[in-house]
Amino acid sequence: MGYKTVTAEEAVKVIKSGDRVHMSSVAVTPWALIRAMVERGRNKELKNVKIQHIHTEGAAPYAEAEFEGIFQLESFFVGANVRKATQAGYADYIPIFLSETQKLIREGYLKVNVAMVQVSPPDKHGYVSLGTSVDATIAAIENADTVIAQVNKNVPRAFGDAMFPASMIDYFVEHDESLYIHNNSALSDLEKKIGYNVAQLVEDGACLQMGIGGIPNAVLAELGNHKNLGVHTEMFSDGILPLVEKGVVNGSQKQIDKGKMVASFLMGSQALYDFIDDNPMVAMMDVAHTNGIHVIRKNKKVTAINSALSVDLTGQVCADSIGTTHYSGVGGQIDFIRGASHSEGGKPIIAMPSVTSKGVSKITPTLMEGAGVVTTRANMHWLVTEYGAVNLYGKTLQERARQIIKVAHPDHREMLDRAAFERFGSHYYFVSK
Repeated sequence: MGYKTVTAEEAVKVIKSGDRVHMSSVAVTPWALIRAMVERGRNKELKNVKIQHIHTEGAAPYAEAEFEGIFQLESFFVGANVRKATQAGYADYIPIFLSETQKLIREGYLKVNVAMVQVSPPDKHGYVSLGTSVDATIAAIENADTVIAQVNKNVPRAFGDAMFPASMIDYFVEHDESLYIHNNSALSDLEKKIGYNVAQLVEDGACLQMGIGGIPNAVLAELGNHKNLGVHTEMFSDGILPLVEKGVVNGSQKQIDKGKMVASFLMGSQALYDFIDDNPMVAMMDVAHTNGIHVIRKNKKVTAINSALSVDLTGQVCADSIGTTHYSGVGGQIDFIRGASHSEGGKPIIAMPSVTSKGVSKITPTLMEGAGVVTTRANMHWLVTEYGAVNLYGKTLQERARQIIKVAHPDHREMLDRAAFERFGSHYYFVSK
């Protein structure tokens, strides 16, 4: 099979001023192509090129101030590497549910001129794999005018929607380099307490959604004696591997994708990437499948575990900004909060520490002015902190306040109780006492 193999410098010459470029994300960020594109920008060969991606790892020079007027980042989720640039206004963010990122592309809201991706080498059948990140990238590949692929032997050969014919690629750039590695830190006592409280809500046969970080790993560490768990999530990381090895995670009770671990992107250690390589148990899928509410709800006992920056006394959840300062994104939180709420026996969970690292209460009388409400009070079910778990679903505003204060840090409960009294009046005080 003949493929047009060129250098990265030659490939990115197809990018024209005014184009929109979609890049594959997270661990398979196509760094060789990015470096070549940025060099063209540095040489003043381009202007007004829009760039979109979920979030990338590593350097993101295209978002820096020096490229103002040359590159304009419009990310679907603000990662750490572009946070300062976004907050300063040199980069921007498109508020969008993760499930609908592909819809923006497929339905023509965002016309993709060039897709820059990273893939495994073609196999004997002429297929390549997107490896650790499918997300909205497969939609970009299907709809872009031109597809450039960095071919890297270190990209795992993952199945599912990650696999596509190499004939869909216009330019191949052979460049091997290590994928981004994220190693887990030791769990703190705080994370262990939250993890324990969440784990008490997980039933045998549950279908899990959780992300990366201390709290998800702390939950997983508590599930060793569970039975027949499944995975349908936007992402998973290393914390799930011991449960697979023990047979705790086997997908046997799932109603769809039975026996398979389903995700749209991954990030973790080399062991994680080795695990998904040529593994028929793992299906890396289009984000329309992983995050579609109509899909999620088909599994029973969907237990969705997400986090928050702050929660107010009525159950409104801010997860994407600190006041008017943008921090991350909507992501897939609502996709799974809604999906789990529609699942038979499902449990949507928001889990977070009760205070910040500086001791400021994350449970507040009201959200900060300008804060983004990701999960509305009507969507809210379980709230978990290191002080316990409360279910707000079906509760009145006053009942919610009383329940939420129970899992707040003791140092802040009096302040919160006083705020609730001022908000709701003497009846609140009478009933709560």
